[in-house]
Amino acid sequence: MKKIAFIGIGLMGLPMAKNLLKANYPLKVFNRSSHKAEVLKNHKAIVTKSVKEVVIDADVIITMLTDDTAVDSIMKSKDFLDNLKSGSTVIDMSSVKPETARFHGTYLKSKNINYLDAPVSGGTIGAEQASLAIMVGGEQKVFDDCYNILKVMGNPTLVGPLSSGQISKLANQIIVGLTIGAVAEAVTLCERAGANPEKMIKALTGGWADSKILQTHGQRMIKKDFSPKGKTSVHLKDMNNILGCAKDFNLHLPISTLVKGMYNNLVNNGHGDEDHSSLYKEIERLNKQ
Repeated sequence: MKKIAFIGIGLMGLPMAKNLLKANYPLKVFNRSSHKAEVLKNHKAIVTKSVKEVVIDADVIITMLTDDTAVDSIMKSKDFLDNLKSGSTVIDMSSVKPETARFHGTYLKSKNINYLDAPVSGGTIGAEQASLAIMVGGEQKVFDDCYNILKVMGNPTLVGPLSSGQISKLANQIIVGLTIGAVAEAVTLCERAGANPEKMIKALTGGWADSKILQTHGQRMIKKDFSPKGKTSVHLKDMNNILGCAKDFNLHLPISTLVKGMYNNLVNNGHGDEDHSSLYKEIERLNKQ
């Protein structure tokens, strides 16, 4: 059985690592804030104190980090690069810019290290239930070799060559961000006009407007529960990456531009650490002007 190193034990990384341990994979873990990883000792993980210690002798190295800066800080470090085993595979499950994935994948290949970009969607609930959508970019043979590992955490699909996973994640985040905005407007309209938003959601169940976002994020908006499952600051990062990628291909995405501006306002108004369903608060703010 392949020996796995897991770097990044946060909101998503913790349940993903737990699922690998449930599947009996030998797992070493590392997190910059070490206390977050300590709980995994109870699940038979080896908790390491350095990047060097976690990657030595690993067959597969999974990274699940916040953003491009965090990924670069690990993957460009000597502790990481000098201790990877020849022929091993790095799977970056973080959401980063496509060009970041292409840079690391190309460089690692020159060092005889395989690479997959494999961002996910489904939030903490999907991570806990091992039902994450996993969008993968890379070579077919590398994907096939790691399929069983990825399958433990969700539903992996090879979308295309290097960086295709990240491009698919950007497409995912367009749909998620815009749909959250639509649900926020729908809930606000019901509340303002005297219709029961809970019953509105029930009435739409099974129809064309139904979605996981309507059912989950809609309830969060109604209950005003914005404890973070997916942070507003992270979704703003994704919207910036979407528009940056679009610019590279001379594309104008007007609705994404609008929603990006709304998330930017949320972060600037102190809501960066709240759930991305707090886009509801921006609709609320606009209607108080």
